Amino acid sequence: MRHKLRLFTSSVAIAAATCVTVPAIAGGVLTVAMTAGDIAVTTGTPDQGFEGFRFVGWSLYDGLVNWDLSKSDAASDIKPGLATSWNIDPEDGKRWIIHLREGVKFHDGCTFGADDVVWNFGRIADPKAPQFFTQQYALNRAYTTNYAGIEKIDDHTVAIKTNFVESLFPYTLSYIPMISRCRAEALKYDWNAYSLNPSGTGPYRYDRFVAHERLEFVPNKEYWDAKRIPHQDRLVILPMPEGGTRVAALLTGQVNFIEAPPPDTMPRLKAAGMQLITNTYPHNWPFILNFKKGPFTDERVRQAANHAMNRDDMVDLLGGYAIPEYAMVPPTMPYYGHPARYEFNVDKATALLKEAKCYPCKITLAISTSGSGQMQPLPMNELVKAQLEAVGFQVDFKVMDWNSLIEIARSGVDKYPDIDGYNGSRALLDPVSSLIKPVARAYWSPAGSNWGHFYSEDTEQTVHDILNEFDATKRLALVTKLHELESQHAVMIFIVHDVNPRALSPKVHGFVQAQNWFQDLTPISVDP
Repeated sequence: MRHKLRLFTSSVAIAAATCVTVPAIAGGVLTVAMTAGDIAVTTGTPDQGFEGFRFVGWSLYDGLVNWDLSKSDAASDIKPGLATSWNIDPEDGKRWIIHLREGVKFHDGCTFGADDVVWNFGRIADPKAPQFFTQQYALNRAYTTNYAGIEKIDDHTVAIKTNFVESLFPYTLSYIPMISRCRAEALKYDWNAYSLNPSGTGPYRYDRFVAHERLEFVPNKEYWDAKRIPHQDRLVILPMPEGGTRVAALLTGQVNFIEAPPPDTMPRLKAAGMQLITNTYPHNWPFILNFKKGPFTDERVRQAANHAMNRDDMVDLLGGYAIPEYAMVPPTMPYYGHPARYEFNVDKATALLKEAKCYPCKITLAISTSGSGQMQPLPMNELVKAQLEAVGFQVDFKVMDWNSLIEIARSGVDKYPDIDGYNGSRALLDPVSSLIKPVARAYWSPAGSNWGHFYSEDTEQTVHDILNEFDATKRLALVTKLHELESQHAVMIFIVHDVNPRALSPKVHGFVQAQNWFQDLTPISVDP
């Protein structure tokens, strides 16, 4: 069974709210203001969440599997990247055969091949390998849970072994960038030196870096995918965690592309002629909970917290730039089904807390000041706190920067037992990341993203059935069942889904906002 494009069927097509594509005219400098507090690392898998992937990781690098980000009117799915195709070994359900693209060059001129793939997996997963890099091991830990080993079959084919059968495993390969073995070996694995001279196969080449201030790329004119050679002359990335600062930078011309403009600035931006772009995309803004210790081990407390949420008020706070969230994924996803719906109900929430003998119910929650996909975290969390306390919770917030919150998420509940939950925006790109990893026993942190160590026999059995089902139609029904079970168990506090607002200068042309956390910047050009 050869897999070339979609592994998960979807017939969903949702139009962008205000996305107009203008034919690109090559040239110009695209200057982006990120919400991140710093430049993401350039040594492979980036930090700074998926915003780091969006602007740094997928500019410099490719994965074996990439994402199709060319459309705004349909949900994104994976496509061939540095691998042209992949198939399960017909005699071994835990062995994937990966067929590699030929003729691809790294930015340093070295040819990409099977040896580079084997070397890259050693870099992130084999402590005995000379190229093993602890930083990259930590950043890839959530993606290597089901990785058991790799072997070279020939110069253009590798086989990857998994620990357990996983029909959706190729999705994981879309999050692991391939960096240059030649460059790293030439620098004798001096990763600080590599970070200032990185080499990938991606559409952009590294050009200039100013610590904590900017990162600059230029087009890779020899990029293997001729359709994605960048249309601009230069890409400049600036960290600007404060929303008002991003807006001011756009209005004064310091930048021409900003992430997550604050809702109250939208009228001003529109009056100034800026392009305001939104789209449905796979994202939720919940609280991930502690299932080992504390109040949220009781399902009634989790249900109470969900009934406490007046989601319409949150959408109003965001100026309408959000969708109420009642389950893990938005209703536009093909596996939404018929989940339990926790409507706003103060009396019911209070009654549930009293029934659980947690009234008042003291909880400690970690939140961030900004970060990838975090929308407007401080005012949003002020409203969350008020709504929770109105039904009988007593909320203590631990406020920190985004990378510190990510450290809590990656390290796991055992390292932070006194935190009852954290507010982390979630990328729902595929069924594994959106539904399986948050609840499966195999992904208990720090080995994966089941941070709070959730476990239930019914979800565990359903996960097993999904991973062993290679028929897409049958698998879709099973994934839908899992989504419904997760809502019944109230595995998170559901708040809102984002609509991914961005503001662009009228001089920017060619951007197509995909229904995805990642975006393709290569079609963009900028008028002088």
